[in-house]
Amino acid sequence: MKVFKFGGAGVHNVERIQNLAAQLQGNKEEDLIIIISAMGKTTNALEKVAEAFYAGKKEDALQLFDVVKKQHINTAKYLLVTRFNACLSQLMDFFTEVEWLLHDNPIREFDYYYDQIVCCGELLSTCIISQYLNESGIQNNWIDVRDIIRTDDNFRDANIDWDKTKMAVDQLLSASTKQITVTQGFIGATDANESTTLGREGSDYTAAVFANILNAESVTIWKDVEAVMNADPKSFPDALPIRELSFDELIEMAYYGAQVIHPKTIKPLQNKGIPLLVKCFLNPAAEGTIIHKKHSKNLPPIIVIKEQQALLHLESRDYSFVGEKPMAALYEIFSHLKIKPNLIQTGAINVQICLDDRIDKIEKLALAANDIFDVQVEKGLSLLSIRHYNETILTELLKNKEIVLLQKTKDTMQALYR
Repeated sequence: MKVFKFGGAGVHNVERIQNLAAQLQGNKEEDLIIIISAMGKTTNALEKVAEAFYAGKKEDALQLFDVVKKQHINTAKYLLVTRFNACLSQLMDFFTEVEWLLHDNPIREFDYYYDQIVCCGELLSTCIISQYLNESGIQNNWIDVRDIIRTDDNFRDANIDWDKTKMAVDQLLSASTKQITVTQGFIGATDANESTTLGREGSDYTAAVFANILNAESVTIWKDVEAVMNADPKSFPDALPIRELSFDELIEMAYYGAQVIHPKTIKPLQNKGIPLLVKCFLNPAAEGTIIHKKHSKNLPPIIVIKEQQALLHLESRDYSFVGEKPMAALYEIFSHLKIKPNLIQTGAINVQICLDDRIDKIEKLALAANDIFDVQVEKGLSLLSIRHYNETILTELLKNKEIVLLQKTKDTMQALYR
């Protein structure tokens, strides 16, 4: 058993889907799980649908969703001949699932509606691609992953119920031999059959879950870059490929925000020693990167920049030390609001918290912390993190930057700047 995962860039247009089919011709006789993301920018488009719906702009939401519908129907028309009608029938079922919700009025929190709408992207893409693979002679079974991945109701960042998920995998997949299964990444469902998502870029995690339960030989994530790079090549044209990484190093990179692998992906693979390969779908013969248990040596500086950061300045109201009780209360707030700070720095009477600038989270955190601290919020900041830094690269990347916060350990430097 092998697990392949293709992200949105790998299936974002007709040509890329045709290339995927050509690439899989050599795998027709293998036992293979293929995890596929939504096409291109579909998730972004569906997020706008969810936002319009929740803002009470029902007609705008329906119009935005109509654009998504037409794009997928057109893609199916270009790709399919004998299987177009069957594909269209399945697509219409998914369209109806979302439109039924859009004609209603929101009475629950935004995250719930986000998941019900955004999950549609993966269902649409896999439906079209599965039908195209079958038409191209690559026989496969399409499965709705919501029948397999069982989660809690922590919408937008759901936690997997491993026992129930393993039972579903055993029932649906373990008995199969030498067949290809196409399914979705990123999404799951509660016991009440409400759709959930596993966090942005969660398709990697889905691949790791299947690999763990099925004791897969390997997981291959197909991307539009030749390997894991030491920096985003879009921002750093001289970025270097990294041919070998340890699980420990990769999870550190993911923790600091490197957009290579979803942070939850590593543990299910590490637990069973399943290697993770990162390969380029534009050049499948390229070496790529292997991630495994072996220790990483002689790594270059690994650079991650996160834009749109906010800094909360919290100060003790009565000039008492920020000690055990206020910090415990603060972490309780993080847990309740499901907030993951990117950087925390404490002083005698103050705490500074850097996090992604999500308006809903910032407002709720500031309001809750206001019971304990005086709160000020600063926005429009950027966070630079460098693993295996040296003074030369620090000087280069922080030149002409106004540093707000700076933290260093032996291996990692983080700088928040204007």
